[in-house]
Amino acid sequence: MKLRLVFMGTPEAAVPTLRRCVEDGHAVVAVWTQPDRAAGRGNKLTSPPVKDYALAHGIPVHQPLKIKTDEARELFASHNADVAVIVAYGRILPSSFLSTPRRGCVNVHFSLLPKYRGAAPVNWAIVRGERETGVTTMLIDEGLDTGAILRQCATQIEEDETAPHLLTRLSVMGAELLSETLKDIDSIDPRRQNEDEGTLAPMLRREDGRVDWTRSAFEIERRVRGFQPWPNVYADYDSRRLVIWRAEAVELSRFSSPQGAAEGVANRTINLLVPVGGEVIALDAEGLVVACGEGSALRLLEVQVEGKRRTNARDFLNGARLRVGERLL
Repeated sequence: MKLRLVFMGTPEAAVPTLRRCVEDGHAVVAVWTQPDRAAGRGNKLTSPPVKDYALAHGIPVHQPLKIKTDEARELFASHNADVAVIVAYGRILPSSFLSTPRRGCVNVHFSLLPKYRGAAPVNWAIVRGERETGVTTMLIDEGLDTGAILRQCATQIEEDETAPHLLTRLSVMGAELLSETLKDIDSIDPRRQNEDEGTLAPMLRREDGRVDWTRSAFEIERRVRGFQPWPNVYADYDSRRLVIWRAEAVELSRFSSPQGAAEGVANRTINLLVPVGGEVIALDAEGLVVACGEGSALRLLEVQVEGKRRTNARDFLNGARLRVGERLL
């Protein structure tokens, strides 16, 4: 079945689904996306990836600053669409939009609903230690990702997977799932979500990235992977921000036992009783080790000092003159 579609999306993660709609032969009559934004060091005006793809394929693009207006509603209705496909558009659709397409508004959401409703489902799934996540296609209603489920597909979260890597995988899965959904759109029996299982994945804030050394190293390591590419996990060192890009959780006892001493941990001077959270307890060939909560420690493997490039922790140590016993705040 070939459908008349309006596509609404903004970031790179939405492009595979738009591409699949075109490849499947649907008539994508319009693309709606966020306005161009200033980005990068030079604040150069940058267009959304979805816009770039649409223009390259001759699809009309609309970038309204506001969508809760009569003008936007009339423009949306003028497309005379069978379905609106929404993938990370970045705006909540007003109720007047939802009933306009003949077969409704279908959202590709990057979680296994009802888990992780909201703006950052991929990030929070990693941070909260989920072993599995996936993609859901759903009919949008007036709630926050509460609409009836059409199709779902699950995948395992890899042990060292970052949010950008997982999102890339899910975006490809989402394109396939949306293709299957549209093919069967008239025969699918939508399934209501179980509200008792609903969880939220709120929008990320800059302060979410501030490291709390009283947390276990295992939780901090998940945050390092989950809060990429923004806000990242960061601490303060020498009055500058130190972003942690890659880290490994280890047991604190490894650095306070006779066995640890026998292993020859270099420059090791540790408070054997109660290391303070954020205290550097070891420097070795792989990087630096920082004391965390719950009897754990975090080995920093790749970092970035504010204003400088990402580097492995060993190279950072060569220039930082960091000593055992100092603290990252």
